[in-house]
Amino acid sequence: MYQINHIKQQIHPKHHIELLTADQSSSAIIALNLGGSVQRLSIKGKSIIAGLELLDYNTTYASAVLFPFANRVKNGKYSFEDKQYTLDLNVKEENNALHGLIYNKTFQFIKEETCVDHATVTIGYEETKRVKGFPFKYTIYLTYTLSANALELSVAVINTDQTPFPFTIGWHPYFLSSDLHESFLTVESNKKLVFDKDMIPMKIKDITIKEPIQIKDRLFDDCYILNTNTAKFNTPDYCLMLESSSEENYLQVFTPEKRNIIALEPKTGPSNSFNNKLGLSTLNPKETYTINWKIKLQNNE
Repeated sequence: MYQINHIKQQIHPKHHIELLTADQSSSAIIALNLGGSVQRLSIKGKSIIAGLELLDYNTTYASAVLFPFANRVKNGKYSFEDKQYTLDLNVKEENNALHGLIYNKTFQFIKEETCVDHATVTIGYEETKRVKGFPFKYTIYLTYTLSANALELSVAVINTDQTPFPFTIGWHPYFLSSDLHESFLTVESNKKLVFDKDMIPMKIKDITIKEPIQIKDRLFDDCYILNTNTAKFNTPDYCLMLESSSEENYLQVFTPEKRNIIALEPKTGPSNSFNNKLGLSTLNPKETYTINWKIKLQNNE
């Protein structure tokens, strides 16, 4: 049987949930106090995601779910249904709002299930306040399912308000590599966003990708418009497939200062979607939006 452990600390209040395979070769740790994010993931004994102890979660957004917007909103300002809104700026040096409103929220445990081939836990957050810049009520559920060779994240957002609201959604996992120089990213894309100095999209340009992209010593902060719902990341130690259930897929690729990790961020819309409308969706009252992402380990290729 798979296992689920609840890890609680009173001195520094936090609640982590650990999912384990029966042989403990695969495991995931979910931090409820950090937006319900995955802080550690090992699959088949391979370390895929690890805590970024040397970096600040509030600036890395490590493995956070990004809602109601992924990446930036220029100047924190946007309009929706002829009304103007102004978000708090959490990246003041850029004068932008970044990565949504739930990455630092504390989620509540909802339910769990263990059986012979997977372990599943559901956690949730309910927004009941009229938050500045996004005065809409909603409930969001994150369901993590660990199996022998994969971790799946299912997200369900329910509009519990009386009015519709705009949104995009994304995920911000950082993947480990023992040698990032010799790691490769494979995507099917012929379009890429061009950003200004504040990482706000200015235009879409055509590109040609004929073979896997070798990371080498390149510093990435790039957004690809994908033609499929998958991306492959191949390192000297493992090969994984990142899958999305969304029909519209953008992939942000980012390399931070810590050079053994890379962020591969699937999302339904790019930076500044609240203004440029790329990938922007509307959720009506009482409606539910769902999306699934999966990290699946494959044989090295």
